[in-house]
Amino acid sequence: MASPTPLLNDELDIVIPTIRNLDFLEMWRPFFQPYHLIIVQDGDPSKTIKVPEGFDYELYNRNDINRILGPKASCISFKDSACRCFGYMVSKKKYIYTIDDDCFVANDPSGHKINALEQHIKNLLCPSTPYFFNTLYEPFREGADFVRGYPFSLREGVPTAVSHGLWLNIPDYDAPTQLVKPLERNTRYVDAILTIPKGTLFPMCGMNLAFDRDLIGAAMYFGLMGDGQPIGRYDDMWAGWCCKVICDHLGLGIKTGLPYIYHSKASNPFVNLRKEYKGIFWQEDIIPFFQSLVLPKEATTVQKCYIELAKQVKEKLSKVDPYFDKLADAMVTWIEAWDELNPAGASGKAKA
Repeated sequence: MASPTPLLNDELDIVIPTIRNLDFLEMWRPFFQPYHLIIVQDGDPSKTIKVPEGFDYELYNRNDINRILGPKASCISFKDSACRCFGYMVSKKKYIYTIDDDCFVANDPSGHKINALEQHIKNLLCPSTPYFFNTLYEPFREGADFVRGYPFSLREGVPTAVSHGLWLNIPDYDAPTQLVKPLERNTRYVDAILTIPKGTLFPMCGMNLAFDRDLIGAAMYFGLMGDGQPIGRYDDMWAGWCCKVICDHLGLGIKTGLPYIYHSKASNPFVNLRKEYKGIFWQEDIIPFFQSLVLPKEATTVQKCYIELAKQVKEKLSKVDPYFDKLADAMVTWIEAWDELNPAGASGKAKA
């Protein structure tokens, strides 16, 4: 059952990208109904999206994005779930939870329904420990602590900026892995949360993800993907790599593990391969780029970090493909649009 008193219900927005009616919300009603939803409609803006009664929501389509951002709307992807980051930009809350419309409520091994949102909030309100690995994983969980040999000076931890949840049933595989393992399902429920160590990148999945918008929101840009672009399905990956190097630089933490959701259907591996094809090659240059990236000491806010990151993308990745020139420009446009909609002093302005 959901909590009797929902955590942070006045401080958190749920962002959902979709092209279809949101019947899946009925399953989530006990957990989501106390919260405000921001629905970003992808594709044809003339199509009517139906939302079940009783939910507090606002819905934006492509016409709304163009009206609100004007020429800067070019930085928001079209015909790709990357459009969800527009919802991050227009939110006025401190926290964001984002979920895909093919994700259902999962059961834990004892058969109880998992309140994924509540677990994400607990992750975000609890410190991270990126500087020294605790072999009992999350030291702040009930029944756990820091192990012998863990420096006392590091036990206070750092603020948690991102909570990355996982999925039962359909794993988040790329197209080649989907093609060779078409029947594979994730049935393992690992009851663990861990902080991703400083200096370590990870593949971020956007279908079950929460973050502190004040701390890292301006870096949660899901890139230029989908219609008119040579790549898709790397939107959350790109945001994850950018967020991780910025979190490392600013002394923030990212957790992964619990909570699980149930991912109900696999996307078409042949369609996915078409979208991912270039990315599968490009990532062999992108990953070393992020691994060797150094941000200057003067970059004391997320926005400053992100502008510097865009500059280095242009300098070092444009030789891989001209697409990265366009992406770097879009990253700058994103920050300009973010700052217009989130002026200094308002919730959502990145802190140093």
